[in-house]
Amino acid sequence: MAALSAWFWNERFWLPHNVTWADLENPAPGVEYPKAGHLFTALPLALGIFVVRILFERFIASPCARSLHIHQGVGRRAQPNAVLEKVFTSITKNPDSRHLDGLSKQLDWEVRKVQRWFRHRRNQDKPSTHTKFCESMWRFTFYLCIFTYGFQFLWQSPWMWDTRHCWYGYPYQAMTSGLYHYYVTELAFYWSLMFSQFTDIKRKDFLIMFIHHLATVSLISFSYVNNMARVGSLVLCVHDASDFLLEAAKMANYAKYQRLCDFLFIVFSVAFFITRLVIYPIWVLNSTMFESWAIVGPYPSWWLFNVLLLVLQVLHIIWSYLIARIAIKAILRGKVGHKESSAVRNYLFCLKKISNSSYYNDVKIHSFTFIGHFIMYSCFCTLPILL
Repeated sequence: MAALSAWFWNERFWLPHNVTWADLENPAPGVEYPKAGHLFTALPLALGIFVVRILFERFIASPCARSLHIHQGVGRRAQPNAVLEKVFTSITKNPDSRHLDGLSKQLDWEVRKVQRWFRHRRNQDKPSTHTKFCESMWRFTFYLCIFTYGFQFLWQSPWMWDTRHCWYGYPYQAMTSGLYHYYVTELAFYWSLMFSQFTDIKRKDFLIMFIHHLATVSLISFSYVNNMARVGSLVLCVHDASDFLLEAAKMANYAKYQRLCDFLFIVFSVAFFITRLVIYPIWVLNSTMFESWAIVGPYPSWWLFNVLLLVLQVLHIIWSYLIARIAIKAILRGKVGHKESSAVRNYLFCLKKISNSSYYNDVKIHSFTFIGHFIMYSCFCTLPILL
């Protein structure tokens, strides 16, 4: 075990040249450097956030949903049938014509009745609009609060105005209480999302979002242990800037406020493009790749950190392209078929795709997202071995 620990915490990988862990063990009085043990605080905090979420959804979000006439209605349930249930759970949820014909003969049912049973059974597993509204309201509240706290904290921090301060004196940079609370709270929130995936209704994007949360937890933990928390706080703030707008648009969609939903989706799209395609590469990547090279110089974990941030930027480009493509198609569809539907409704169609998962419920998007996050997590796991 000691040998494994020594291999994992190899100074040659984690720290710049001529810096050792011993140099960071005895800071000046009143100064605290990040330590891996600090991250364990996030686990009980994640459990606390999970409990707060349950209480919030039950006593705040649910009454709000009912006041907006979003009731916890249960759709038509499939009648109990042991044979079909066994096929549904162990073989397929979408039987082809061969399965349908066989089940029709076995049960002496019409094929359409078997199809109807499977449709009702699939609908049982879908979260209701009430459930999705409560979940979006919780995420909106958290994202808005954490973005407000993070922006207010960074406003008073020198590295927001001059990103070179992320690297001056590195790695001998004190961990302030504000930065620690910001980091650990974000980490705990993503841990809680991972916990809740196993208790919530299982969705199509379960694996995609699990990889996403795992990659996010890995990145946050990695940057904290490596004392790259200053630039990490900039990354967190940039991403939080548009997330709460997406959740607000989803809530408006569930409440059937079409014009508000349309407006919020446009605002979200603009904020997403600006933060992910302009601010992130010009402000963050420029600092991590070029300013840090000039001030600190490259070393193995520096390469890993930048590779992960570049993979994240590739995902930003893919997501932005898909948002733009869906929005353009929605507008064109609205112009062509204005007698039957409006651009607003087509934006809602676009937003429903977003609402069915944390970003999109499209096969291509799922593939790109899975590949991107899988690469991020694979890099995190394998680069220390290669280096």
